[in-house]
Amino acid sequence: MAEFRSTSLADQVFDKLENDIIFGIYPRGEILTELKLVEQLGVSRTPIREALRRLEQERLIADMGKGSMVLGITEDDLIDILNIREHIEALASYYAAVNLTEEGARKLTHIVDLQEFYFNKWDPEHLRKMDDEFHDTICQLSGRTVIMDTLRPLHRKTRRYRRIAMDNKARATCTLREHHAIYEAIVSRNAELAAKLTGEHIAKAKDYMLKELIKNG
Repeated sequence: MAEFRSTSLADQVFDKLENDIIFGIYPRGEILTELKLVEQLGVSRTPIREALRRLEQERLIADMGKGSMVLGITEDDLIDILNIREHIEALASYYAAVNLTEEGARKLTHIVDLQEFYFNKWDPEHLRKMDDEFHDTICQLSGRTVIMDTLRPLHRKTRRYRRIAMDNKARATCTLREHHAIYEAIVSRNAELAAKLTGEHIAKAKDYMLKELIKNG
C-alpha cells in the first residue's frame, strides 16, 4: 500500500475499504478479517482495526466475533439515503442561496462551466468529479455544519450509482440541465426555488439509481 502517504494511514485504509464495499468488490455477506486485510493491503493491524471500527459505525460491516461481515448498501438503504438527501440537500441549496457570497458564486459558476466543458468533450470521469464538486460546494455554501456533516457520508454511499448515472449520456444530459437550473436559482438568490429544484433533482436521481440497482444489483 505504498500509495498511501498524505493523510493518516487509518483514514486511507478506511477510504479504500469503504470504496471497495460500496462498489461491490467486497460483496454483501463476505467476511473480512484483520489478517486477511493485512495480507491484501500490506499494512499493520492497527490502521486496519481503526478502519474496521469506523466501517462498523457507518453500518457497512457488522462484527461477527471472528471477523466482520460486509453489509454494503441494500435497496432499502439506498431508498432511505436518497429520501434523506432529497430533503436535506434542498435545505443546503436554500441556505446556499441565502448566504451566497461573490466568491461562492464564482466557485459555483466555475464548476458549472467545467461540467459543460467535460460534457461537450464527453469525459464521464471528469463529469463525475464535477458532479461531486457541485453537490459538495452547495453544502459548503450553505454554511450549515450539520447539513455538511449529514450529507457528505451519504454522498459517498451513493457514488456507485451516481457513477453509473454519469456514464449514461442521456441521464448526464438531464443532470446537467437540472444542475444549471439549481445554479441559476442560487446565484439569483431565489432560495425557495433553489430548494424546490434540488429536491426534484434528487427525486429524479433516486428513480434512476433504484432502476439501476434492481437491474444490476
